[in-house]
Amino acid sequence: MEYDTFTAGVGPGGLRTKNDIRVLLCYLLASVNVPLHQEDILSILQEYDLANYFEVMDALSDLQTKGLVSASREYPGCMMIEKQGREVARQLDVTLPVSIREKTVAAAMNLLARGKREQENRVEIRKNDKGYGVTCHVSDGDMDLLTFTLYAPDLYQARTIKKNFHRNPEIVYRAILAAVTGSRDLAADALRRMTS
Repeated sequence: MEYDTFTAGVGPGGLRTKNDIRVLLCYLLASVNVPLHQEDILSILQEYDLANYFEVMDALSDLQTKGLVSASREYPGCMMIEKQGREVARQLDVTLPVSIREKTVAAAMNLLARGKREQENRVEIRKNDKGYGVTCHVSDGDMDLLTFTLYAPDLYQARTIKKNFHRNPEIVYRAILAAVTGSRDLAADALRRMTS
């Protein structure tokens, strides 16, 4: 098979033809069925070294020119699949290895889930005289279930707290609830979830 792309940053089993990259982009956008930011698309494909950065950008531009994807009016910087793009994905997705399709969709779903967690469970970092206050909100969507503020001596630690909180705010909630209620069962459950 003849390759026609730059392969810098592409791992073993990654995509090395322009057509495969275009098909995968259509497949990805059709599978998640929500507009994705260009940077998120790049992140998804580069998480598994599936395609070269420049080739992905070129493919997105080409797909947009051909009317297979379009820029979302509602979400600036986001791309969405068009009817013709869905058709391409449906007809040609079998040309892509199953492992690549599965990895791509799994990475996209993880990214969307993380975005939802971060949106529902806010974190605010505020500078004060002694460092930073990191306020974390555990929410069920409609209301805050728990709000707490931690001290961080520097911005690096404040951002680390934010990142670790966003990994799984539910575990933080369970652990604090276990501590204040004295429930060993809740504590054991929180520890089990933390290590799994």
